[in-house]
Amino acid sequence: MISSRSIRNGYASFDGELFNHIVRVLRLSPGDAVTLVDEKANEHKGVIDQVAKEWVAVKIAMSVEAPETNANAARITICQAIPKGEKIDLILQKGTELGVHDFWVFGGRRSVVRVRDDQRNNKLERWNRITSEAARQCGRRTIPAVSWFPSAVEAADASHHDLRLLLWEGEREKNLKSTLAGIGRPATIAVAIGPEGGFDPLEVRHFAKHGFQPICLGERILRTETATIAITAILQYMFEDI
Repeated sequence: MISSRSIRNGYASFDGELFNHIVRVLRLSPGDAVTLVDEKANEHKGVIDQVAKEWVAVKIAMSVEAPETNANAARITICQAIPKGEKIDLILQKGTELGVHDFWVFGGRRSVVRVRDDQRNNKLERWNRITSEAARQCGRRTIPAVSWFPSAVEAADASHHDLRLLLWEGEREKNLKSTLAGIGRPATIAVAIGPEGGFDPLEVRHFAKHGFQPICLGERILRTETATIAITAILQYMFEDI
């Protein structure tokens, strides 16, 4: 993504991450066609005019305004307790590909990983870079933002979504199908998903207090990263983005 302010007199100039992607990853050079997207989701089609040591200049041939978003599609927020290792990378990548609107990562009571205050900014920068790269690779114009909440309490308190779901292995009767039966199309959806060890009962009660409906996804217990992918795909199908 580029800043619209970087486009002047028919040229776009930029450095940094996008420069690295174009020159060192894609190995493009002067004369190659590129499509750039700005922060307003407008497309700018052009040709690389110059490649310097640390920046690129693109001659813009045509700019196209962002199309109106699908009015029928719900905006999905994945409220994810931070898992171990690189699982959060997979969740952010695949969620972006499947159309998640934004991600709320929080510190679960049973999360093994702990994010210290002095790590927060670096973590957020990295996570937002992952969604930016995933959006670029799948041709998505908008980039999901990643936010951090220290605990489930802060995450639940912040949610005012039309439909709030809590994936909980302790729920044996209420499933997604029965929960969605007969409801109208929500404009916004939040889905809370626990870490490898699942939710602590106190977290379940707090989410429920804030309107999150505990549900299961069938008899099988899914890994946290699998649950994110599965429910996102199902919701997108149900509410007409897939």
